[in-house]
Amino acid sequence: MRSFHQTRYEAGGATARIGRRSPSMRALLQAQGQRQGAIITAWNPLARRHPEGWNRRAQMRLEALARRVPLIRGAGYGQGWREEHCLIGCSTRKALKLARRFRQLAIVVIRRDGLAQLKWLRH
Repeated sequence: MRSFHQTRYEAGGATARIGRRSPSMRALLQAQGQRQGAIITAWNPLARRHPEGWNRRAQMRLEALARRVPLIRGAGYGQGWREEHCLIGCSTRKALKLARRFRQLAIVVIRRDGLAQLKWLRH
């Protein structure tokens, strides 16, 4: 989906784009003492639009499940739309597990060098 590549992912004052290195994301992860992170959301499962209230409640449940890992709230911005997400400091495996639970299509993994990579989930 092209929309993932057109999205600007922001968290804690840092910005990332798929396929690009982000010095600000790298610095943010280092400041949190993390080797890597993942951007994950509970909004709009399976890329189907849901009401904002529903999305916010789902996001709160996601954040409650991720309470034991470093978490920074953020948002993704595309062409005329916005979704809340969070940057969590954890393994890709754990992030994929959380994303699967909230029926997401993909996550954005931020490597230690700041490179943002899209990881698709299998359903």
